[in-house]
Amino acid sequence: MPEFKDPQDCVACPRLAAHLAMIRQRDPDWHALPVPAFGPLSARLLVVGLGPGEKGANRTGRPFSGDVAGELLYPALHRFGFASVAEPLGADKWANPLMQLTDCRVTNAVRCLPPANKPVTAEIRQCNGHLKAELAAMPNLQVIVALGGVAHQALLWAYGLKLKEHVFGHNVTHQLPDGRLLVDSYHCSGYNWRTGRLSRESFEAVFAGIQTHLR
Repeated sequence: MPEFKDPQDCVACPRLAAHLAMIRQRDPDWHALPVPAFGPLSARLLVVGLGPGEKGANRTGRPFSGDVAGELLYPALHRFGFASVAEPLGADKWANPLMQLTDCRVTNAVRCLPPANKPVTAEIRQCNGHLKAELAAMPNLQVIVALGGVAHQALLWAYGLKLKEHVFGHNVTHQLPDGRLLVDSYHCSGYNWRTGRLSRESFEAVFAGIQTHLR
């Protein structure tokens, strides 16, 4: 099994590297670097998001900690036994040091915060090598959750698959060539939550199905 190291010192995308350098100068106590994945490589479940939020993972250094998306994701993981606690933040509003993931890993298609939270296609493709290496380094992986269309597309790129043959849809399952399952979900963003496109019930239904499959 190939060794995987999170790309915490990567500066391969000049626009993103310059953006993070500006943030580190503005807020020197923020993480403002490529955000490493959270959870063990031995996990059977991998959750893939789009990228760090400016005041979320870009600040705390942990995926989905510090923004609204984490307030939906981690309680769902906790309810179905994948997270030790439901609260992603500690008392000081940084990543909760008590939180541990069990049989689950959380990562992003793009590891660095993009300006306006919008990576360009070249940046998603550049980071795709890291995602592909991460997938190869997870020997027990059975189910991958793609949070949103960008994560879905990035995973298809990692597998060399075509979008027209694997159309994104909430709680839609796709069989991957290596036997793993790709399960799509609307992203647990504040926008999707506030507009009613995604409810707590419809989001947790994704993980209920995964729990049943893994059992």
